[in-house]
Amino acid sequence: MKDYRIIEVKESILSDNDKDADELRKELKAQNTFLLNLMSSPGAGKTTTLVRTINMLKDEFKIGIMEADIDSDVDAKTISEAGARTIQIHTGGMCHLDADMTRQGLREFETEDLDLVVLENVGNLVCPAEFDTGAVRNAMILSVPEGDDKPLKYPLMFQVANVVLINKCDTLPVFDDFSKEDVVERIRMRNPYCDIIFVSAKTGEGFEEWANWLRREIRAFQEV
Repeated sequence: MKDYRIIEVKESILSDNDKDADELRKELKAQNTFLLNLMSSPGAGKTTTLVRTINMLKDEFKIGIMEADIDSDVDAKTISEAGARTIQIHTGGMCHLDADMTRQGLREFETEDLDLVVLENVGNLVCPAEFDTGAVRNAMILSVPEGDDKPLKYPLMFQVANVVLINKCDTLPVFDDFSKEDVVERIRMRNPYCDIIFVSAKTGEGFEEWANWLRREIRAFQEV
């Protein structure tokens, strides 16, 4: 028997998504729930990153994960087995979530007792960056095999990110044409203020820095 639910969300008919996102942030602040929007292309390592993150932080924070996909519940099953409260959102063909769709998921999720909720957005480097989900912070993952030129090709994704995780650093000896210096410079061209952390979800490299980033952001949010 599955210990997570699957819900279908409908595309929001609200024309002012940004206003709705601000309202959602106020609602989450009232219950002291930090919502992180996690974005990346398919296969960049979002789910593996989340599993390791859950294992590092589950004794400090009450964590919930919302898995957004066009279909399937593969990721929700993986996250549920890691010990976090999980809900699977099917977007009905949409390649992103907006604030109202996120709210629909949160309503079913019952987040009042959670410190941290992570929305694992649909795998896509275009659409998810265009819609404010109501999250407190945006994180995105760029994996080494994707190449160091992605900030040039998908500028908005990097512009909206508060933190960029460069994942699969254990593969750098294989993908030796990936330049850490170039990718940092290109990210900084798009967004001079975001944090950049080099990690490997496979080996754990860089994850203490990532966990500390989350700790700092959650506690700052809860103390305001």
